[in-house]
Amino acid sequence: MIVTGRLVAVAIAAAVLVTAGWPSWFGVLAMSALLCALGAIDRALTADSADVDLERAELSVLRLGTATEIELTVTNTGARTLRGRLWDDWPDSAGATDGEHRLALPPGHRVRLRTTLAPTRRGDRAAGPVTLRLWGPLGLAGHQFRRRVPARVRALPPFRSERLLAGKVKRLQHLEGRNLADLRGQGTEFDSFREYVPGDDVRTIDWRATARATDVLVRTWRPERNRQLLMLMDTGRVSAGRIGAGTRLDNAIEAALLLGSLAAAGGDSVGLLAYDREVRAELRSGTGRGVQAKLMHALAGVVPALVDTDAEGLVRATIRRARRRSLIVWFTSLDGAAVTENLLPVLPVLAERHRVLIVSVTDPEIAAAAADRDGRAALYRAAAAESRIAEQAVLQESLRRMGVAVIAAAGPDVPGALADEYLELKQSAAL
Repeated sequence: MIVTGRLVAVAIAAAVLVTAGWPSWFGVLAMSALLCALGAIDRALTADSADVDLERAELSVLRLGTATEIELTVTNTGARTLRGRLWDDWPDSAGATDGEHRLALPPGHRVRLRTTLAPTRRGDRAAGPVTLRLWGPLGLAGHQFRRRVPARVRALPPFRSERLLAGKVKRLQHLEGRNLADLRGQGTEFDSFREYVPGDDVRTIDWRATARATDVLVRTWRPERNRQLLMLMDTGRVSAGRIGAGTRLDNAIEAALLLGSLAAAGGDSVGLLAYDREVRAELRSGTGRGVQAKLMHALAGVVPALVDTDAEGLVRATIRRARRRSLIVWFTSLDGAAVTENLLPVLPVLAERHRVLIVSVTDPEIAAAAADRDGRAALYRAAAAESRIAEQAVLQESLRRMGVAVIAAAGPDVPGALADEYLELKQSAAL
């Protein structure tokens, strides 16, 4: 039984009266007995925990940087009024506010209590127990209990680069329309027949169709739409590096969401594999508008693992999933040791079967340090930054000689640069 502050206040008042000499000790004992009796009666009239029914949705979804309200429905199924307080407990990273509520619920009624959540990190946050403290009609005594009401809030990536998507899709549609209208005779997907004209490649003549017609017919082609794109997300320790307000992985996720949404709008099949020494997240090939939501849910809970990525294991996993020639976009870091020891030995295997594009998020502070020559300390920093930039340039040239394209840009610029590269590949039918 819980004794409320009201009963304690009455007891203190009785003690003060005794100190003042009134009433007698016998009277005080009688008053104490009366208070105890009133507390017991008040506890007996308190609603029972079995009379409280709690319900809420098991999963709530929002984007990081926004807030949502979690609704908890409290129903009084008993014959006594529910009086008391309720605490809805959530982890600190869920950013819960307004989690304490007063209850005064008559029998057979229900109330919806709302707690505001504003998560500070991506991923799922599970609710803690709901605590209820109920007391009787006199407010002198009551009881407290806890109950588990399963619920999760999922914070999806913010996808701030979504503002670029409409413009990129419009450009993609323009390119595809131009390809169909102006680039007949090129591409890999059969389109139609037309009459032969001098200058056409004789290898495009379809002899079977010609035999059934009165004129010589040639095949026309168009760039293939349903190509396969597989994005590889390196979630090892290099992805934990701080770039601005987030990590290298956060910036890579922004770029992956824009590229995946754009490729799906272009009719390509989009897949994802997040890996360090095991698969952290995976999305099997998908097309259409649902790809963006699937990517966001798949990447919501992906965080850097403080281990060195097993590049050989990642390549093996990629080959198992990409059976036909695909565009492989590998999000990683161009750190010297990581590239020479892990990346360079395994890239030829991928480059032989697929078109490979390496995407690296660079730190803008390095470029700023290289440009700052004000003072002796700044000169030392500039020299170190210049050395780092030169090392990355050598690595990029080594990769290009292997037939591997490279995009290295500062965090906010990566999504747009990657989308533009994809559009260039589409335009040149290089996919």
